[in-house]
Amino acid sequence: MAITASLVKELRERTGAGMMECKRALVDTSGDIEAAIEHMRKAGMAKADKKADRVAAEGAIIIKTDIDKKHAAILEVNSETDFVAGGEDFQDFANQACEKLLKEKPADLEALMAMQLASGETIDEKRRALISKVGENISVRRMSVMSTSGVLGVYLHGLRIGVVVDMVGGDEALAKDIAMHIAASKPICVSADEVPAEEIAKEREIFEAQAKESGKPDDIIEKMVEGRIKKFIGEITLYGQPFVKDPDTTIEKLVTSRGASIVGFKRFEVGEGIEKKQENFAEEVMAQIKG
Repeated sequence: MAITASLVKELRERTGAGMMECKRALVDTSGDIEAAIEHMRKAGMAKADKKADRVAAEGAIIIKTDIDKKHAAILEVNSETDFVAGGEDFQDFANQACEKLLKEKPADLEALMAMQLASGETIDEKRRALISKVGENISVRRMSVMSTSGVLGVYLHGLRIGVVVDMVGGDEALAKDIAMHIAASKPICVSADEVPAEEIAKEREIFEAQAKESGKPDDIIEKMVEGRIKKFIGEITLYGQPFVKDPDTTIEKLVTSRGASIVGFKRFEVGEGIEKKQENFAEEVMAQIKG
């Protein structure tokens, strides 16, 4: 069967793939467009598997809330470059996945990836197809769904940082202010009683070693260490931090004065904790010259 330009055009429109890739698929399937689509789908999944080990530390944070703002879903989807993350195809995929997360509230990422989209594909199948199309590894890294009987505060800083706050009392404007503060100040928990014991023990060990170098008596060293531990806890807990809009007031004083309290929060930042490959192009060029 002759592979016509109109047949190639139709396949391109249906798959979003390049002209030559569409033409090859049609040649391989003797012009059967449905078989060509299946052929490309299988080839795309094979390509996706080959790219699975490539570091994807760019991407986007997506947040969706329901109409009454009692439930919020936050999702991190990663790519290899910010160019792809800002693209329409990537954004469409990430938003569809987050909408599904909000609606279905799956127990974990594995359950989310197995869920079916309106197109009939699972989220994982669509992810693999996207990898084939854009030529980069794409991963859905982490997710959370928060529900409240009070107020949800939501803040997105571009594509890179997303925060959801669960607050009792207060109002939506206060909850958003708290979410913006969390985006900027990166607390690890709400209050001192939530700080992991191992974190305090680790810092105490460091502070004690530093204090002993001062040569001061043990009772003074103990007071120095306790003072530094108190400061450390204030820096990493939401309630202990000075409010970014009014540094003379702590977050605890702010919410208490408004008859509110913070139940919890989620803060996602793109690529947080992912070890990125450091490229040194000058060294690479020099090595090529010497080689």
